[in-house]
Amino acid sequence: MAVHDDQPLKLAYLSYRSKPTVGGQGIYTRHLTKALADLGHSVEVLSGQPYPVLDERIQLTKLPSLDIFNDHHPGRFPAYWEIKSLADVLEIAQFSTGNFPEPVAFSMRAYQELKGRSHEFDLVHDNQCLGYGVLAINKILPTVVTLHHPITVDRRLEMDAAPSRLKRLAIARWYRFVRMQGRVAQRMPRIVVVSENSIDDIHNDMGVERDRMRLVHVGVDPDLFRPMPEVERIPGRLITTASADVELKGLKFLLEAMAKLRTERDITLTVIGRAKEGGPSEKLIRELDLADHINFVTGVPDERIVELYAESEIAVVPSLYEGFSLPAVEAMATTTPLVATTGGALPEVTGKDGETVLRCEPGNVESLVAALTRGLDDPELRTRIGQAGRERVSTHYTWRQTAVNTVAQYREVLAMRSHQAANEAARKV
Repeated sequence: MAVHDDQPLKLAYLSYRSKPTVGGQGIYTRHLTKALADLGHSVEVLSGQPYPVLDERIQLTKLPSLDIFNDHHPGRFPAYWEIKSLADVLEIAQFSTGNFPEPVAFSMRAYQELKGRSHEFDLVHDNQCLGYGVLAINKILPTVVTLHHPITVDRRLEMDAAPSRLKRLAIARWYRFVRMQGRVAQRMPRIVVVSENSIDDIHNDMGVERDRMRLVHVGVDPDLFRPMPEVERIPGRLITTASADVELKGLKFLLEAMAKLRTERDITLTVIGRAKEGGPSEKLIRELDLADHINFVTGVPDERIVELYAESEIAVVPSLYEGFSLPAVEAMATTTPLVATTGGALPEVTGKDGETVLRCEPGNVESLVAALTRGLDDPELRTRIGQAGRERVSTHYTWRQTAVNTVAQYREVLAMRSHQAANEAARKV
């Protein structure tokens, strides 16, 4: 069925996990689908656990996984009575061999759900699952994929940080799904990418041709993430987001910088996220005697996160690599001055050093200490950078603009599919 350029679309949106409060996939899912609904489109989200928090207009169809990596019992082995489908068998088989099983298993469940419902949708949008089932879905419905950044980067950084050969082998097994994602991405008609830096990395690491990719920046809601002048900033308060306790996010470098700064000033840190019990951050906090000066916050609504930014003198993104960085633009939108590394797309997103951000080198504690000191010692600089940061975000990064540009990609792919169908029909004649 032809879809006219002004006709609202019926969209199936795939997200294999959608952690609602922290983690880029869940935040992207929540806000993009809302913005699509604001534009008049119909959106149904298909998701595995953890399930997303969605606008009331968005239908959620749950496609439960075996929930092997839940917050309470991560890495649990499912009982035999939980195995009810071929996707379940595949998930447990992949897990048993040390591979991360969720993307491929979810893609199979999504295909099974959609193959009898293809008449209900105009297009499918996959949020970085890229399991083999997505190729099957693309055969029955035009499919667009968002690829935030290549997971090859995560794998490389974790391999480099591994303390032993045995650990490196385990990491290599865990990330075997990355090869699948590359194979699927190479065959998709359109990849939506969130930064120029990610376009380069996806092309170089995953072999995706540049003409298949289109840049659509991620957004922020400037009416929600806004200045709160009625809230007083707490002297020496820093804030960061750590959605996962992994090398990529660079939290350990911020903790080490904080320990150095505390030798000469009173510094506290709010972390939006949770430290893994017994994980590297928890151990380092104990070693550096920082437990009394760090507060982990999780499971709170966006409104509370905005207040936490308003209470902080500086927001920090210490990541070794970012494909975009939602925490960076959210902090900037609140006029909280930002210290950020130059890892990945961060320079592209955050702007010029000394104007909209204070830059430092990724993985360099001394450089991070210098940037933080520069900001903490100069109130006028903090105010200027905070205000300029919000102006940058309001101009370039809003969810409405993200949705408008994403819909443009939907319509291009629909036109490509219609043209392909017409050519096939002509050949048969």
